Order: sequence, then C-alpha cells, then structure tokens
Amino acid sequence: MNKVVANAAEALERAGLKDGSTILMGGFGLCGIPECLIAATRELGVKDLVVASNNAGVDDFGLGLLLQTRQVRKMISTYVGENKTFEQQFLKGQLEVELVPQGTFAEKLRAGGAGIPAFYTPTGFGTQVAEGGLPMLYNEDGSVKKASEKKETREFDGRMYVLERSITAEFAFVKAHRGDREGNLIYRKTARNFNPMMATAARTTLAEVEDLAAVGELDPESIHTPGIFVDLIFQGSGYEKRIEQRTTRPKSS
Repeated sequence: MNKVVANAAEALERAGLKDGSTILMGGFGLCGIPECLIAATRELGVKDLVVASNNAGVDDFGLGLLLQTRQVRKMISTYVGENKTFEQQFLKGQLEVELVPQGTFAEKLRAGGAGIPAFYTPTGFGTQVAEGGLPMLYNEDGSVKKASEKKETREFDGRMYVLERSITAEFAFVKAHRGDREGNLIYRKTARNFNPMMATAARTTLAEVEDLAAVGELDPESIHTPGIFVDLIFQGSGYEKRIEQRTTRPKSS
C-alpha cells in the first residue's frame, strides 16, 4: 500500500472525511498541531464534526479556525481557556462540550488504542466529573439542554473510583517532525504530546510531517509511532508554529 499523498487535501479525499466525522486532533496548546490538515478541513467545508483534542486552539489559529466556520458540533477537551469563539458558542448553546481531566483524557486515548473499552480512576470522584461531567449543551437562557449521565463508581482497597469510557474515533490527525514512506514517525520534543496515543486510537490515521524520509533512513530505535498505525502520510509546508502565550522576564541591568 502506498501511504504517501501529495498534500493534506489529497489525504482528506483518500480518507473519506465527511460531515459528522469523529476526529482525534493532536497537539498541546499550539505545539504539535496538524496545521495543514486543519486548514484543509476548513477548506473542504465538512460540518457537524466531533473533535477530541487537549484544547481548542486560539481564536484565529489551530482548531479555532474550524470553530470560526461552525464546522465543529462537539468538543471533547481538557483545557479551553484561550479561545473566546469557543466560549461564545458554548454559552449560546451552539457547541456541545465534554470537559475531561487531562490525565483521564490521556488514559482514555491510551486505553482506546489498546482495545480497552473502559477503566476505573480515582480522579473526579465526589465532583461533577463523577456526576456525568459538565453539562454538554446549554440553551441560550442558560438552562441545561443536554446533561451527561451519572457515571458508575466502585470501591477498590478502601478508595473510590470512577468508571471512564475510553476514546476511539474514525480519524486521527497527527503532526510529526520526521516520518518515512511507511508511516514511521518521530516527534520533536513537546510535540510528542497526545499525537502518539491518538495515532493508535483511530480507524484511519493521517500524519503530516516536516521531513518525509526514505524507508530505512530513520533510526529504528528512535521511532515513536510505528508505521502500522499510520494510513496516509505527507510532507507539510508553511508551518507557523505560533507560541500560545509568550512569557518573558525583565532584562537584568
């Protein structure tokens, strides 16, 4: 199977992305996000997407671009505090939201990729998380339109745990520093965040890389995502690599 495609648009066409698709979107903040695939998804115009991502980008970059065009119906995330568009759509009842503790989110993905349908965790017991989490959809008057179901709890060795379902999806969009034509991927530093777990938890994984190498060129001991998990791969271009929040200290005299 030839996994290499020319660009993000061809990858989406080959994969069959359509309205209502579920997508795992790699990245932490604006680091390691699949910029080319996000832009191509916006251009394609598919709607009613369900997207699981650590965060929702910012207003004019990352996943914020898909929120601007109202292409996302539901977000499953852990931190969404940098996107005013997200906030406005949520408060107006235009966007379903499922907030998940960050460690639980990571384990949901890992378990999904390992074929484990659910697991128990102490995180969230006795809080709104165990009661079903944040209501996923509000009416414009602030009333709850759709609330989550209460989760199962159980005691193990004197400590209470919450049952959490794993996460899988139709598609995973991941970004790597280097990859080869067989789909083996190497991430660079912080970009090795949720990308490796997401690559294992989707039916079809699309990978964009900054450098596409020949088979055998990458050090086998340095591979983070084996090619068996990747279905389509292409070399991206024009990466902005924005910094979400730049924090500096005064110059010492």
